Amino acid sequence: MATSRGAGRALGCLESRKNITGSACGLVGLVLTFTGVAGPYWPVVVVGLYGAGALIAPPERPALPDFPDPSAQLDEVRQDFERLRGYLAEVGLPPTAAERAGRLEEVLTALLDPGRAAELLAQDPEGLHVLARAVRQDIPEAVDAYARTRWWTRLTPGQRPPEEHLERQLSLLDEEVRRLADTLRDAEARRQESHTRYLEDRSQ
Repeated sequence: MATSRGAGRALGCLESRKNITGSACGLVGLVLTFTGVAGPYWPVVVVGLYGAGALIAPPERPALPDFPDPSAQLDEVRQDFERLRGYLAEVGLPPTAAERAGRLEEVLTALLDPGRAAELLAQDPEGLHVLARAVRQDIPEAVDAYARTRWWTRLTPGQRPPEEHLERQLSLLDEEVRRLADTLRDAEARRQESHTRYLEDRSQ
């Protein structure tokens, strides 16, 4: 293992920009030696040119991190959404909250369904972030807080029912997700209008 790492580092040094540039300059020194320009000091000339080349070579640029592309991220959110739907089915929400959660699920299903909406989301990092946050954080936290709070409400009656908070939270999330859907729809509408203007201008 240590030998392979050492060999990898040695190969990396050989392939580095500094070594390549220094070697090219060193070859110039050898040419000067063979033509008699360097004279008896040719080793100093060759080494000096190699060192100068290594110094002027541009620094190595580290490789970019290999992050998943937007399509892969969308696939991950789609898988997480399926897990979220299973969780919501097990919680046992009160009727009004269940109805609002169902409406929210419908919009999320439409946005995550492979098709044009998914293509637009793959090109919209902010929209993808909003969707992923709703699926992975906002909805699970809202439902989990309700599930934990309703147990305490049985011990301390007279408090504000936890389902009111849940219903309000689901309504706000539904509005946020629908705004995202409206934004994607408007983007498609602008694209269609632009194409119409392009055809109109071309026909003149």
